[in-house]
Amino acid sequence: MNNENNFSLLCVVGARPNFMKMAPIMAAFSALQPKVDVKLVHTGQHYDVAMNHQYFQALGIPDPDINLEVGSGSHAVQTADVMKKFEPALDEVQPTAVLVVGDVNSTIACALVATKKGVPVIHVEAGLRSGDRAMPEEINRVLTDQISDLLFTTEESGKANLLREGIADGRIHFVGNVMIDTLRRNLERAVPTTQICADHGRPDFLKGKAGYAVLTLHRPSNVDDPAVLKALLETAAKIAERTPIIFPVHPRTRGMIDKFGLSHLVDRSDVLLLPPMGYLEMLGLMKDARVVLTDSGGIQEETTALGTPCITLRNNTERPITVDEGTNTIAGQDPQKIMAAYEDVMANGGKAGRVPQFWDGRASERIAAEVLAWMQRGCTIAAA
Repeated sequence: MNNENNFSLLCVVGARPNFMKMAPIMAAFSALQPKVDVKLVHTGQHYDVAMNHQYFQALGIPDPDINLEVGSGSHAVQTADVMKKFEPALDEVQPTAVLVVGDVNSTIACALVATKKGVPVIHVEAGLRSGDRAMPEEINRVLTDQISDLLFTTEESGKANLLREGIADGRIHFVGNVMIDTLRRNLERAVPTTQICADHGRPDFLKGKAGYAVLTLHRPSNVDDPAVLKALLETAAKIAERTPIIFPVHPRTRGMIDKFGLSHLVDRSDVLLLPPMGYLEMLGLMKDARVVLTDSGGIQEETTALGTPCITLRNNTERPITVDEGTNTIAGQDPQKIMAAYEDVMANGGKAGRVPQFWDGRASERIAAEVLAWMQRGCTIAAA
């Protein structure tokens, strides 16, 4: 704590979705006057060193001050390991507050350690709810919000959820979506899809085709059940007959495809299988796609910001604004609903949607300004 105000902030990232959220936040704090001393902890929850470096480099995130190198494990093991390794880091830095983002295991683990040691917690992307307690991320969201001192929401529904759960109004601030800050800052740097195809040995993949679809799958509810995964991949194969599919495959998903003997559904000429993509590559794929089929929460937001039709392969979403105002359609795991949504995109262009309030590229600036004001008040809620 070496600045004149002795304000310091310990920011936590653990998984790739966190990186896109933290990049603009750290940039916003670096521009603040007076300065807040910001340090970055990477828990290592996503432990692919090469991919992590690629994201940090692409997004301009400084190297972590502390790397806990936790690695993989069950939810319980990973959460416990993060807690054990984060506590000494917290003791060493002694920050004014800890800032966590999103809903991964690192989020709840570090928030728990901080609050038990009397260090205030700031949660960015608070209040999102799917209503599905079977999702580990939903548990992480609810618990993190309950122990946070300052909560920043991406959409108005977040505040309603938090108030219903007993969170004091003065702790909640609607600031917009930091993911969209990152998207807007990097859109011109997005890697063209034609280049991605060429780089992976398929330069003619889209030749003579009227666009393409993007598919991503990683949630256990979709990839761990052989019947569900088979139905989704059979539906994707049916779509690929008309609209070629680009499919960046999560390693775990690839393992399940092989385990269940479903490789024939994706190893075909009208499906381009790719390894996990960097941020700028995924941005390029989504930007120019006719439709995106996904079970990712972040991609629902990014496609809404890009105006790209999105079909969500889940029965619910914690981001209802992408459905109510954006380009997202919830189709679940039902092949008929998925095909109906796809047919609507092909015939009518899908949902037009609009960019939601405060998804303007300045959410991180609003966060930094509010955090500084809060620290200057002694980390207390402003009078009404």
